[in-house]
Amino acid sequence: MIRVTVVYEARLLRSALEELLRSNGVHVVSSLPRWPPRSASPVPETDVCVADAECLPTSVVAPPSDGVPSPRAGALDRSALLALVPGQRPGVLRRAHAAGAVGFVDKDSPKCRLLEAVHRLAKGERFIDDTLALGFLQAAEMPLTRRELSVLSLAANGAPIAEIAATLFLSKGTVRNYMASVIRKVGARNRVDAIRIAQGAGWT
Repeated sequence: MIRVTVVYEARLLRSALEELLRSNGVHVVSSLPRWPPRSASPVPETDVCVADAECLPTSVVAPPSDGVPSPRAGALDRSALLALVPGQRPGVLRRAHAAGAVGFVDKDSPKCRLLEAVHRLAKGERFIDDTLALGFLQAAEMPLTRRELSVLSLAANGAPIAEIAATLFLSKGTVRNYMASVIRKVGARNRVDAIRIAQGAGWT
């Protein structure tokens, strides 16, 4: 019996995903709206963690250069991470890779692809949905540095230049330079447009 943890923020979709897995012989041992969980209660050990990639930490923005998955805490250390990703958001795909996912399924794929991925990961194999090839290419071409993404993420949350500078221990002039670089790299008209472009791609 394959043991699975489901991570999906939307309760209705999480319930539907659980039912799909259970009806196909998969044992759902825990269900969470986000990862890492806010509760201090331990998460049962599982074979596979099926997670909406948009529920993974946004602080992880770049895969390790050596290709080795990043260390993960808790139950994810002992289970294979299967990420459900939107094909048109390469930033989310990149974040899932950085989080250590070894399986990737397009959210628009038929259910048989998800079930195949769960079984493959449970056997210690990897799985990449064929439809995500373009997304991986786009994710590899992400133009922003980690620092630029940090500045942009804070700006997207409404932080002014002075607050961004204080948070990141930078001068206000340096923050303005980073923001100008972001605007130029993503081909935006201004800061608001840069935030829109980055959020649309899933970078922030």
